[in-house]
Amino acid sequence: MRERRDQPVHPAYTKPELLATGPNQLWSWDISKLLRPAKWTYFYLYVILDAFSRHVVGWMVADGESSELAKRLIADACGKQEIEPGKLTIHADRGSSMTSKPVAFLMADLGITKTHSRPHVSDDNPYSESHFRTLKYRPGFPERFGSLQDARSFSQEFFAWYNDEHRHSGRTAAREEAALPSAQAGHDADPRPGPVACRTLPTGLDRAVVEGKEDSVTQQTRGLQNSFRVHLLCQIKTPRF
Repeated sequence: MRERRDQPVHPAYTKPELLATGPNQLWSWDISKLLRPAKWTYFYLYVILDAFSRHVVGWMVADGESSELAKRLIADACGKQEIEPGKLTIHADRGSSMTSKPVAFLMADLGITKTHSRPHVSDDNPYSESHFRTLKYRPGFPERFGSLQDARSFSQEFFAWYNDEHRHSGRTAAREEAALPSAQAGHDADPRPGPVACRTLPTGLDRAVVEGKEDSVTQQTRGLQNSFRVHLLCQIKTPRF
């Protein structure tokens, strides 16, 4: 039997395309809770991350979650990075601060494109989630923070290490991409042969597949000269260094 009452129709959400080919093209931001001494109480860590370089461009620890604090942090980060209108996309999940009007109006004024994760999908903001995992699994991360100042002091040391010393995948990839032209030039000038890819020869054959081969006794008896069709699969010479 068909339901007569109108049923809610949810819009079709597509998976966000998070792609950056250089710094300050795509940022990801999120808020994470830090445990306070009392049970069920938290400090709130705001972090803005550049998706290409994994560089933290802005962070803040506060007593509570607020759209006004998020707005101020985003504005400060954009000012320090000298973001031009129409050049930056900022991705976030669908938390109350992320979807708030103050943040949306700020991004519209700055010419920033905003994207959000799909509803009830936990892995649509992988950059921020990975960053918070690095933070909370780092040796020395306290189970609880005694005060707001303790949380800020720990965060300051962590972000200095994260931005300047931590060899995460984004920074390694960026360095490898920058070093690729010089490495390729050195490879082209290197006279030593590189590795050769070839198929594995079938069992029972050495380096060639011989079709129509007859032994020498048969050739002498018949007095015929048979031609051998040899298909060379591959020949590898071991380089001498």
